[in-house]
Amino acid sequence: MDEREFELVNILGRELGSNQRDLSRQMDLSLGMVNMLIRRLISKGYIRIEQLNKRNVQYILTPRGISEKMRQSIKYTLNTINSIGLIKDNVKDLLTKLHDEGRRNFYVYCENDLTLIVDRAFHELKLPDSQVHILKSLPANDVDGILLTGYEHVELNGFNPKNHMDLLSEIARTDVAKL
Repeated sequence: MDEREFELVNILGRELGSNQRDLSRQMDLSLGMVNMLIRRLISKGYIRIEQLNKRNVQYILTPRGISEKMRQSIKYTLNTINSIGLIKDNVKDLLTKLHDEGRRNFYVYCENDLTLIVDRAFHELKLPDSQVHILKSLPANDVDGILLTGYEHVELNGFNPKNHMDLLSEIARTDVAKL
């Protein structure tokens, strides 16, 4: 099952009354593409059509469709967990490198999920004589350490560029082959 098929199966699993036009809007696909996906899922035995009246049909997940949906959900979840672990390893490598360069104070201003990853990586490393500071907002002045940001397009007026690192760019630059 490919990603579009999986998305369609998930929508159908949640919303029994969806018609192809609604599905087309939800998935941001053409009506023809949705029709093709439905036909493909029917041929694979994942969904069936039930005629409600002369004009309306209902798409129903078959037991095979429910089983495949569960299998794919588990697969995507495991892939996500693996990716998060690799991101955390890359953050650990980055923090270790910065620590080896003499950095001791780490100020973290990121999206919540990335903040959790950075915080967890820092605590697992147990870097001597170092502190991590989780920021809820961007400080008005330069920091006495390194500011690690994890938002796109952060305005850093008044900050020394040597005291700032864009985590999103740094993580993207690391060994992408591992992900």
